[in-house]
Amino acid sequence: MTRIVAKGTALCVLLVIPALSAVLAAPQAAKGNLESLLKTIEDRYNRSQSLKLNFSETYAGSGRPAQTESGVLYMRKPGRMRWEYNSPAGKVFLSDGKDVFQYLPEDHQATRSKLKQSDDMRAPLAFLLGKLDFRKEFKSFETSGDPVGTWIIAAPKSDSLIYNKVEFLAGADGEIHRLRVTGQEGEKLSFEFSNEQVNAPVSPAMFTFQPPAGVRIVEEDQ
Repeated sequence: MTRIVAKGTALCVLLVIPALSAVLAAPQAAKGNLESLLKTIEDRYNRSQSLKLNFSETYAGSGRPAQTESGVLYMRKPGRMRWEYNSPAGKVFLSDGKDVFQYLPEDHQATRSKLKQSDDMRAPLAFLLGKLDFRKEFKSFETSGDPVGTWIIAAPKSDSLIYNKVEFLAGADGEIHRLRVTGQEGEKLSFEFSNEQVNAPVSPAMFTFQPPAGVRIVEEDQ
């Protein structure tokens, strides 16, 4: 009986050790996969000088019904982006790298604010337009699976920003397909991207705001 027990114990040990090793190795493998994906994303966007893509944007605020808008997004380094909306038609959100301009035709005026001081939750996308370094921008990361790729949930290092969480869905090639930004008050801004064109022919002139005739520019802090 003792011999049988000893053999059984030895067999259990032989079975448990590989399983335990796999469990211990899993976090390291996951960490390695995350670091590899982050580098792939960084390489993709750091090598690009411009981007053009279609977007669908949904905003859900506290106690407010969700609102969805769509259009075309143009980006050009350093730090310039132009959101041209098809729905609602004529709406423009533009950053020249220093200032942010927002224009709605029905308002008959445009607002201007400093990019660093903007409380618009589209502003976080500017991190794609500089020297992308996730470890510099964010303090922690989590991941979850998705049929399209991997969700990366990132917490920004600064507590003074208007958002406290950024989630992005990236494919194995580093392309970002979806983005979710959570504000400090729980509001959420979600994006779906498609038809991404890396190094698209985007003119620098697109990022200079030219107000339509009769439209004045108002400083947002006034």
